[in-house]
Amino acid sequence: MFTAKATVNSIFREHAEEFCNKHNVSDHSKKVIRAIVNCRTVLLGGRIQKCDNCGDEIILYNSCRNRHCPQCQFKKKEKWIAERRNDIFPFQYFHVVFTIPESLNPIIFRNKKQIYKLLFDSSKDALLSISENKKYFGARIGFFSILHTWGQKLNFHPHIHAVVPGGGYVAGKEKWKRSPENYLVPVKVLSKKFRYVFLNCLKGMIDTGEISLDNTIYEDRTIFRNLLDTLFAKDWIVYVKESFKNSDSVIDYLGKYTHRIAISNYRIISSFEGKVKFLYRDYSDCNKEKILDMPVERFMKNFLNHVVPKRFVRIRYYGILSNSTKRKELKKCREYYSVKESHDHEQILGKKFQNSYDSIICAKCRIGKMILSDTIPALNIRAGPA
Repeated sequence: MFTAKATVNSIFREHAEEFCNKHNVSDHSKKVIRAIVNCRTVLLGGRIQKCDNCGDEIILYNSCRNRHCPQCQFKKKEKWIAERRNDIFPFQYFHVVFTIPESLNPIIFRNKKQIYKLLFDSSKDALLSISENKKYFGARIGFFSILHTWGQKLNFHPHIHAVVPGGGYVAGKEKWKRSPENYLVPVKVLSKKFRYVFLNCLKGMIDTGEISLDNTIYEDRTIFRNLLDTLFAKDWIVYVKESFKNSDSVIDYLGKYTHRIAISNYRIISSFEGKVKFLYRDYSDCNKEKILDMPVERFMKNFLNHVVPKRFVRIRYYGILSNSTKRKELKKCREYYSVKESHDHEQILGKKFQNSYDSIICAKCRIGKMILSDTIPALNIRAGPA
C-alpha cells in the first residue's frame, strides 16, 4: 500500500485542530497554520494542463506563498538570487555568523520583534564600526544580513548570517580598498563589540520599558542584573563560516540561507503514531547526519516558535549596500574596477520559470507539451484553525 511522504504540510493538516484546541496559539500563528494546511490543495484553486499530443491532463493546485511554508520558497529564492547578481562587489566575500547566549531565550520569547531588531542593529553596528576603524580595516563596507531562529534539531537558536564583501570605500582618499587574503577584521574584537552594543542596548530598552521582563525568570531585577554580569564576562560566539573568491559562488551559496525555513520537507522521514522522525546534522560529531524522534505536538510547537512577527523583515541591507546609497556606491565601485553591469537577470529568471505553467513535457507520452487548458477557482472555505 502506497503511503504519501510525510511533510510539514501533511503533519499540520492531520494535527492542527487538536493542537490549537490544547494550546494558546496567536492569531498570527493560526494564519500561518491555515496557509500551510491549504497550500497546494483544491481549497486555493489551481489550473488544469493538457498534453497537446496525447491529451493527458494534470491538475496543479495553487501555492499559499506564505514565507513559513516549506512548499513555497523555491521560486522566491531563485528570484532573490537573480536580482542580487548586480549587487555584488568584485571582492572576496565573508560569511559572518553572530550568535547570542541561550540564557537570553526567555526574554526573546517575550519580546521577539524587539530582540530580533536589536540583533540586527547590534551586528550591523559592530561590523560597520570595526571595519571603518583605521586600526583594523579603515574603509566603509556594505553587507546584507539574514535572521535565522533555529538549530538543526528545530530548537530555538536566534542568530544572524551576515554576508560581507572584503572591501570598501575610503572616503578621505576617495578610493576603494580590498581586504587582505582571507581576512577582514579580528573576530575577537568584533565579538566584544557586538556583545557590548547588544547588552547595553538591551539594558536601556528594559529600563525604558520597551522590552518587558514580565512573566520571565528574570522578572526579579536582581536575577536580571546577575545575568547581565555573567553575559558581560562571557565570550560571545561570532565566527567566519565561509569565505568566497567570486560573486557567483557567494550568491549561489547564500541562496540556501535567504529563504530557508525552520525545517524543509526533505528532512522529514515519517510521521506515525504521534511521532515525527527527521534528519539533522550533528555539528558536535563531525557533521554526521542523524535521525531525531520527536513527539508530533512538540514538533509543531517548535516549528511555530520560528514564526517571525507580522511584517518583520528577515533580510536587511546595510552600509554602502543600504537601499538609500546602494545604486550610487555600486556604480562607483564598478567604474573603479571596470566591471560591467549585467541587465540579463530578468531574462535568466524568465527562462528558469518559463515552464511554470506551460511547455512542461508530458510525463505520459514524453512527446507533447502540457498547455494550460482551464483554471480551478478557489473555494470560499478554508481548512485549519479558526
